[in-house]
This record gives sequence, C-alpha cells and structure tokens, in this order.
Amino acid sequence: QVQLVESGGGLVQAGGSLRLFCAASGRTFSSYVMGWFRQAPGKEREFVAVVSWSGARTSYADSVKGRFTISRDNAKNTVYLQMNSLKPEDTAVYYCAADVRAGKISIDQYEYDYWGQGTQVTVSS
Repeated sequence: QVQLVESGGGLVQAGGSLRLFCAASGRTFSSYVMGWFRQAPGKEREFVAVVSWSGARTSYADSVKGRFTISRDNAKNTVYLQMNSLKPEDTAVYYCAADVRAGKISIDQYEYDYWGQGTQVTVSS
C-alpha cells in the first residue's frame, strides 16, 4: 500500500508561483513513476507532468510546458511541482499519483495505481 499526501496549494495572483509537494510512503518509492494531474471544476482530470523513477526523464502537458517543473528527491520520498507564471486557467485541484508497476513514464491516468487526496490551487486574475 502506498499513501500519497499533497501540500503546498493555495491562492496566488496571476503571474505568481507555487510549489507543490507530494510525500509518499513505501520503501520502494525510488522505483515508482510519479505524476501530477489536475481537475478544474466541471472538467475531466488531466495530465500535468510526470517524472521517471530516477528523475532523469520528464514529460509535460503543452499547457504547462516552460512554466512548470517536476522533480523528485528519492531520499525524502517526495515529488515536487514548481509552478511559475501561473494563470487563472491553472486553477484546479492538483493530484499526485504513483505508478508502481512502471517501466516507462506515462501520461495516461489509468496507468497510475495510487492517488493523493489533492490540493487546491487557485489563481486570481
């Protein structure tokens, strides 16, 4: 069983920055592919970013590319999402997710086995 706990969300003005944290349980965290997804009101959950087990490979949604950075610290069982130049359309609940069976990174939410409870990010204009 893997538990994921997100934090770092909040209210920020457009153009501002936030850093999200996802703390994971599990002795084999360093083998998990970790992803961030988000869900805005009235919309389906969508992919944001993913990082490989080593941190060497990443992938981003086009809407956040160049503004968001995903990273991880395997010694701390933590994955991060640095969000810069935030826009009102980034407003959503952000979820981290773990793919514990992965051999490769995936942007498909159905490939992920465990999910956190989410953290709210609100960007005001």
